[in-house]
Amino acid sequence: MTDHPITPPPELVQQWKRTAPHQSNEHEHYHYITLCAAQWGADQELEACCEWLIAWDTCEGEKLASFLREGRRPKPPSLKEQACKLLESYLGASGVKLTVLQRNTIRRALEQLDD
Repeated sequence: MTDHPITPPPELVQQWKRTAPHQSNEHEHYHYITLCAAQWGADQELEACCEWLIAWDTCEGEKLASFLREGRRPKPPSLKEQACKLLESYLGASGVKLTVLQRNTIRRALEQLDD
């Protein structure tokens, strides 16, 4: 199995073993390593597809590869975006009492923060 092009190098597997949380719990330890390997393999495949697009279409390949990466590996929302979304979710929650002015003040403060 080690000759497959999407087999992680042994050094990387060792790194995952060292950094895996819950080393006392064998199931969680191997689950973490499995997730790392699956993500690594998916990233390798995505990059291979992007390289293929670039080689296939010399004019638009870079642009298509960029769209593919963004679509398949979107950036997680920033802390500011998460806070704004959380603020909106609490707007109608019972027990949370924010006036419109308070909510708008918090939102404006969050929007001024760097991502």
